[in-house]
Amino acid sequence: MIFLEANQRGQCDVGRTGILYDSIFLLHDTREHPEHPDRLRVISRALAEAPFAHQLEWEKPAPATRAQIEAVHTHDYVRWLEERILSGADALDIDTPVCRESWDAAVMAAGAVISAVNGVYEGRYATAFCPVRPPGHHAEPARAMGFCLLNNVAIAARHAATGRGARRVAIVDFDVHHGNGTQKAFYNDPSVLYVSTHQAHHYPGTGWADERGAGAGEGANLNLPLESGAGDREFLGLFDSTIIPTIRKFAPELILVSAGFDGHRDDPLGGMDLTEQGFAGMTAMLVALARELGHGRVVSALEGGYNLAALARSVAAHVGELARD
Repeated sequence: MIFLEANQRGQCDVGRTGILYDSIFLLHDTREHPEHPDRLRVISRALAEAPFAHQLEWEKPAPATRAQIEAVHTHDYVRWLEERILSGADALDIDTPVCRESWDAAVMAAGAVISAVNGVYEGRYATAFCPVRPPGHHAEPARAMGFCLLNNVAIAARHAATGRGARRVAIVDFDVHHGNGTQKAFYNDPSVLYVSTHQAHHYPGTGWADERGAGAGEGANLNLPLESGAGDREFLGLFDSTIIPTIRKFAPELILVSAGFDGHRDDPLGGMDLTEQGFAGMTAMLVALARELGHGRVVSALEGGYNLAALARSVAAHVGELARD
């Protein structure tokens, strides 16, 4: 891999796109499982060979601190998770395999998205993509599930508020599965808008349209479940008619993306009909909106995507829009 030994200076001209990566992500050994290290290897190759590769600034992130993690996850859960992994457990549940390196990988994955948030706030790059694993959006405050240990995007959203003074953060999740963990973390919080497009009647069984938040957070949770077979036209239509206007009205100071590519028509774990052009179109709308809002800050983190060829093409299309001038 010609760029896994990435430039570690962490310096970048505004207008370039940060890529927050660490080789520890490859050591999260899931054995015979759809969420495996080759996902990052094909992504790395695709980005290295992309025509916009010169616009990417690869940066080694810092691991998340215990305090940053516990801003989302309970103290007891974090202690249990670390002890369980480091004791030599090979799985946390039927869907979530681990190895001894999984704790360090999870802490670094959360730290990568935090580092990306810091990078866009400090002006080291305009947008960022975090090719991390394990993924995060199913991890609830006190529970690992669905391949996920720590909720990377939720932790970064909390950091944006506490570490960067963001008053409003929007999270857009276009994974084929609903991000139940992210929804649960912010269900009562009016400062975080969570928007999810996902396949209806699919794992984990949450994300119905009437799940709109509670208490002060009512209305700051927008679920848009789609029936199996929905593709580019349906997703882009929802972005145009509903998602972009909702985010525009909320006026976030940062847009975070849970970028799952398992809605691709070739993915073995989903039933949607998205193509890489659809992912590019959704991304382009979010980048344009962030610029319209006056800050341009978009940070994306990898979630699902399990057909390697489709994943590589989709990530390249997604990052190409993040990097577009």
